[in-house]
Amino acid sequence: MSVRCTKPWRTVDAAALAALPGQLGVFELADAAGRVLYIGRADARSLFGLRGEIARWTAELPEAKSFRFEVTTAYHTRYLELLMVHAYDFGGLPRFNPPLPTLGRLTPG
Repeated sequence: MSVRCTKPWRTVDAAALAALPGQLGVFELADAAGRVLYIGRADARSLFGLRGEIARWTAELPEAKSFRFEVTTAYHTRYLELLMVHAYDFGGLPRFNPPLPTLGRLTPG
């Protein structure tokens, strides 16, 4: 199992957003060039789970043209893993993620 998200990218549109599950998990939003803009999570406080969080963030970030997600109850751990692997691959967090001073380091195999 890869630590990187390998789920397929989906285009942001009303039908794709309506089909999202209302479950806990993590997601990535990307621009038209495929650059990850934001890594987020749907946690226990999220209204309508992944469906609600992805809809909210795509509305806040109009440059987000695609998304991918993973359903997981270990959303916090997976969220941190995705942030760490992005920092490893690109030298920092995605543009719209705030800095996390306590974020650890990950060296993927």
